[in-house]
Amino acid sequence: MSMGDVAGLIAAVAFVLLVGLLAIPLVKLGRVLDETTRSIREVTEHSVPILDEAATTVASTNDQLVKVDTITTSAAQVSENVSALAGLYASTLGRPLVKVAAFSYGVRQAFARASRSSRDGGSEKAAR
Repeated sequence: MSMGDVAGLIAAVAFVLLVGLLAIPLVKLGRVLDETTRSIREVTEHSVPILDEAATTVASTNDQLVKVDTITTSAAQVSENVSALAGLYASTLGRPLVKVAAFSYGVRQAFARASRSSRDGGSEKAAR
């Protein structure tokens, strides 16, 4: 064997060692990628049902909001009707009631004056 053959053999052995040393990190990197793929698959499998449940919940909430909107609209209409009825009551019965109250107050005042003047007049006649 010549010196060139020995140098070639040393270079070949060095290259094999270099490939062997680089193969270990590559194998570990392959395992990491496999584990990452499994993790992503599991996350996807678990997140799809959660997203489906969230979509169902949102749809149900929207249905309830439509019902609440209908109830709120009905309550507003009832409130307007009660307000109109109160206004009608006040204008229809309020004015006559005020007049009756004023009349009864006037009658009471007249009776009070009449009774005072009969008491004052009666005592004045007795004093004369």
